Amino acid sequence: MNERPAEQMPAVTDVGDPPGRLTELRIRGLGAIDDVTLELGSGLTVVTGETGAGKTMVVTGLTLLFGGRADPGRVRANGKAGVEGRLVLPPDSPAWERAADAGADPDDDGSLILARTVSAEGRSRAFLGGRSVPVGVVAELAEGLLAVHGQTDQLRLSRPAEQRRALDRYAGPAHLALLERYRDAYQRWRELAADLERRRSQARELAQAADVLRHGLEEISAAAPEPGEDEALDTQAKRLADADALRAAADEARLALVGDVTGDFGGGEAPQDATAALATAERALAGSDDPTLVLLAQDLADAVAVVSDVAAQLAGYVADLDADPGRLAEVLDRRAAITALVRKYAGPGEGLAGVLAWAEDASRRLAELDVSDEALEALAAARDTARAEVDDLAAQVSAGRRAAAEGFAAEVGRELAGLAMKSATVSFSVDSHPDEPGSEGVDDVALLLAAHPGAPPRPVHKGASGGELSRVMLAIEVVFAGADPVPVMVFDEVDAGVGGQAAGEIGRRLARLARDHQVVVVTHLAQVAAFADTHLVVDKAPDTGAGVTATDIRAVEGEDRVRELARMLSGLSDSDTGQAHARELLAVAAAART
Repeated sequence: MNERPAEQMPAVTDVGDPPGRLTELRIRGLGAIDDVTLELGSGLTVVTGETGAGKTMVVTGLTLLFGGRADPGRVRANGKAGVEGRLVLPPDSPAWERAADAGADPDDDGSLILARTVSAEGRSRAFLGGRSVPVGVVAELAEGLLAVHGQTDQLRLSRPAEQRRALDRYAGPAHLALLERYRDAYQRWRELAADLERRRSQARELAQAADVLRHGLEEISAAAPEPGEDEALDTQAKRLADADALRAAADEARLALVGDVTGDFGGGEAPQDATAALATAERALAGSDDPTLVLLAQDLADAVAVVSDVAAQLAGYVADLDADPGRLAEVLDRRAAITALVRKYAGPGEGLAGVLAWAEDASRRLAELDVSDEALEALAAARDTARAEVDDLAAQVSAGRRAAAEGFAAEVGRELAGLAMKSATVSFSVDSHPDEPGSEGVDDVALLLAAHPGAPPRPVHKGASGGELSRVMLAIEVVFAGADPVPVMVFDEVDAGVGGQAAGEIGRRLARLARDHQVVVVTHLAQVAAFADTHLVVDKAPDTGAGVTATDIRAVEGEDRVRELARMLSGLSDSDTGQAHARELLAVAAAART
């Protein structure tokens, strides 16, 4: 982390592409905006314009696009508002996996298209990659893509859980790995404790359920069925019941193939068999000199061998055929026993496999239903061991947070010193409750701010004004610059109540933040706007035909940008003094980038 004071910040350098960015934003029918399309570049984009022109609608549109609450009061008289955006993401971005789960497809150029519509009645629809999706899906996607910080949108910083996460992230990878171990241990302890409580409080019911399972397992164990035995018994029963008919069919086939070579058919005159006929044909062809007939003779010889083999198998089948009525009765009794188990323990169509699956599951469940003294004592011991591990890891996590808190607060304080909050002090409160472990540890973490000397430290969302809160968030984001996975950051008037040199420092820090992120800033200050890579101006003009105010957004460069900065400085875009000052600001910003 940067340990240098604010006045020794490194110079801002030219930006590169962040890990994902918005390249295009179209807003229709939202507030004063009728239909505008913004081309957004990498780095720092500023949005400026007269008060009331509709600058905030750009932030509103972005928030709406990424799953924010739809306000029908923002919809123009035509009855429908819409926002569309084009996201360019690296192939390894987690957003692609979530988008694919929702059925979204990339556009032809590999970008991801988002869209949101809102009616005047409040009905809202969201689209992702050409697919209609629940708004919650887009909001979930936005958690890893977009962070909005503004006068009225400080939810992340105001939540103690978010402050704790920021402190954990600052503490580093080793601390995060330790925290993950704690979460696993906590989950094991909670599961063991819940299981023990369940067994103790429901001992009677669980014992009765165990008796039912035990009886079923004993019944199945007594029968000792084998996998696939039901099908084998069906086949065997049918064969035994039809033994005479099967023997007759096999004998008739064997007689046709090889004749009565053994006298098994009572001797006498028998028709010529297939083997003899094939042998006669083979001999007739074998004596020929014609190559074709010789090959056919070989085929006939092969056929004789196949027929002989089939006849031998038929003889073996007849020899093994059992017509014993006693054996048939045994098979039928066994099949009836298996069928009874299937009816009792298997689902429809599952057969014996369902019985065996029930037995396997019942054995597992029986172990969970054990309420014997021995089982309860063993479970209590396992619970206590797990709790001891939770306590040990929680203490290490708390120590890591306390160690990181001082350095984190000091760095944020140094950044605030350059943001017109030189007298403000920032600190972390880490209150541990070892007897009350939770999923994230035993600590209540709060970011505290003393806005001026003598003021008591208070939770930052209570002790700071809207402008101060925005600057605290900006300071935190600068500390984390390059480490935050969120590629797109939006700041809405973070410069409220600031002027002079502090305004230039805000622009300098936003530009530094934009080296690793795409940053969009709505600002009133020329000192901030001078640092922009892309400068967008919001203009308004009365639409006399429609009876409303229309808003247009245009990118400015060169002399147009000088005139806009002069307007922001003096209220007069054509003022020579204002333009001279604007050029000076642009030169200072350019020098900072080198």
